[in-house]
Amino acid sequence: MRQVDAVSGEQYRYALTNFRIAHEKVEEQRRQLEEQEKQVALLRSRIALLEGTASDERQEGGRHGGSSVDDFSIKNAASQLERLINRWAADIVRAPPSPLSDIHGAALGDITGTYDHAPYDASPMQVQNILRHAMSEVIGNEIINILVVTNSSEANVQLTRIHEHLFARNPVVACVWRRQTFSAAVETCDPEMTAAILAETLPGLTKVLGGSVKNTAPILASAYTFSRMLHGAPSSFNDAFYRSFVPELGSILYPRQIELVRRCHKSERGEQDRVGATIFPGLVKVTRGGVPATDQNQETVHMVVRRAQVICECALLSSGNIPMQG
Repeated sequence: MRQVDAVSGEQYRYALTNFRIAHEKVEEQRRQLEEQEKQVALLRSRIALLEGTASDERQEGGRHGGSSVDDFSIKNAASQLERLINRWAADIVRAPPSPLSDIHGAALGDITGTYDHAPYDASPMQVQNILRHAMSEVIGNEIINILVVTNSSEANVQLTRIHEHLFARNPVVACVWRRQTFSAAVETCDPEMTAAILAETLPGLTKVLGGSVKNTAPILASAYTFSRMLHGAPSSFNDAFYRSFVPELGSILYPRQIELVRRCHKSERGEQDRVGATIFPGLVKVTRGGVPATDQNQETVHMVVRRAQVICECALLSSGNIPMQG
C-alpha cells in the first residue's frame, strides 16, 4: 500500500495563518510605498506649480544627460558680464585717475593681502588684467557665493549658512528653499551695500581710483542679476546649486578648470606655467553623490560648467616687466 504524505489539520491551519499574515504584511508595505510615491509626486507637482515650471517638466520628462538649458543661459549671461568687466578695466587704463603703477600696486595688494611689493612700471595690459582679476574676486566671492537676498551683508551671510546646512541634509529641500527665498529678494542692491563691499574687499584700489570707483555700479548690478539667475531661476536640476571659483595668482594651470585667453608658449613646450591673472571666474555645479538625497554621508560633487578665463604668467610677462610668481 502506497504511503501518502499528509499533515494534520492543526499544522495546515498554522501554516495557512502564517502565510496569510506574511501576505498581509507584504500587501501593507506595497500600499505604503504606493502612498509614498503619490505624496512625492504631489510634492513635485506643487514645487513645479510654485516655480512656474509645471509645463516644462512635462516636456522634459524623458531627457537625461548633456548640458541643460540653464547652463546655456548661464554661459551667455557670463559672457555679457565678462565684457562689462573688460570695458571697465579698459576705460581705467585709457584714462587713469592715478599712475598705472599705483593702480596695479593697489589691486595686487588687495588681492594678495600685502602691499609691500617692489615698485615697478606696469604695462597697460598688466594693469587691465589685474583689475579684471580683482573684480572677478569681488563678484565671485561676495555676490555669487553669497546669497544676496537683502541689503544687509550680515543677513545675507546668515542666509548662505542656512542654505549650506539645508543642502548638507537634503539637496532638494535646499533647492526649493533657495528659490523661494530669492522670490522675495530685493530687486537691486543698495548702493551703500555695494560701496561697503568694494571698500572692504578692495580698499587700496578704491582709494587710488577715487571717484572712478562709481563706474563699477553697472558691473555689480549685472553681477547681482547674474547671481539671481543662478540661485533663483527654475532649473531642470532640483538638487544642485552653483558656486564660482577664481584661480589664485601664481597657481598652477589646470586645463579642466581654466581656459586660456592667450597662447601659453610654456605649456606648448610642455613646461609648467602659472596663473598670471583670472579675468573672469569659473562656475561649478555642486551636487551630492549618486546615492539617495536623504543620505547625509554622500560626497559633494563639483562639475565645472564654465571654466575660469585666465591669462598665463608668460603671456602677461611678455607685455611688461612684472616678475613671474615663484
